[in-house]
Amino acid sequence: MRYRALAVLTALAGLGTPDLCARAWGAAESAGAIPVINPAALTLTPDPASAAANTKAAPVHLAMLADEPESIYPTPNLERPREQEGINAGGVKFHLTINYLTDYVYRGIDHSEVDKAAEDAPNLQFDGYLTFDLGRLPHPVVGVFVNVFNDDPISRFQEIRPYAGFDWNYRPLTFSAGWISYIFPEREEMNTQEIYGRLALDDAFLFHSNTPLLTPYVYAAYDYQKYDGVYLEAGVKHDFAVSDTGVVLTAVADLGYVANQRFFTFHNGKDTGFQHYDLGLIGTYSLNTLFNLPMRYGEWKLKGYLYYTDGLNNDLRADTQIWGGMGISFDY
Repeated sequence: MRYRALAVLTALAGLGTPDLCARAWGAAESAGAIPVINPAALTLTPDPASAAANTKAAPVHLAMLADEPESIYPTPNLERPREQEGINAGGVKFHLTINYLTDYVYRGIDHSEVDKAAEDAPNLQFDGYLTFDLGRLPHPVVGVFVNVFNDDPISRFQEIRPYAGFDWNYRPLTFSAGWISYIFPEREEMNTQEIYGRLALDDAFLFHSNTPLLTPYVYAAYDYQKYDGVYLEAGVKHDFAVSDTGVVLTAVADLGYVANQRFFTFHNGKDTGFQHYDLGLIGTYSLNTLFNLPMRYGEWKLKGYLYYTDGLNNDLRADTQIWGGMGISFDY
């Protein structure tokens, strides 16, 4: 209150109105804001030249208003974004992963050991997709996966898998659904298509933590073209971040089940049951940290993979395999 009274008096003095100044001071004294002082001692004789020049009130210094409460509205940040913070803020995101693996294991089956191909012959894989951010609406996704296998005696482009769908993040749940087409060049009799759905839980809210603990998920795919069967999968993962290194180790585990899915059938005709499981460790290292690369150039990561896959039912197709490799990913 004392600072406010001084500010008012300063403004009145600048206007050259001693009578108003004395009345304001008296009101402040009555309120107990300042000590009682004779107003007559405060009478000011304005300089005519000064009064003519000061047609506006004198500025009030911020120090005089130090006890004013702060505004509840934050001050806009007018600074330009830092170079490291200039990430892609648009509605279209791009992701690409390139892997070099000892085997191509998919749903418990090693697809690189076909037609007398060499054991542990390397596979070069490309997986790229676009996502379109529509705010609270589901985000469309479109992409393609390609496996290049030089030791395949029929076609080096062993598999081409285009897919399209959407992701809907409605925390703590993320729901995905879409369509996949399996194309095997020069093996057209193997081509098929399926629809899929996936539901994942961000379990951070259950444990009141900033990061998820297991991120459990369930996945279902229905082959409607060739096999008329269902593949089911459930899994978990957990990230172990190594502080101040840019390294993240991710432990993963999943379990597969098939229902009336003839692709996994042996000659005995059984096509239903628990089919395989995977245990794996994925290492991720931030290349942006290594090279001090600003995020406005995208997020680059070096990846390493180590997996163990084994069957759960001798009457269903599955391979026992230790496999892994290296890769690099780019997000923008």
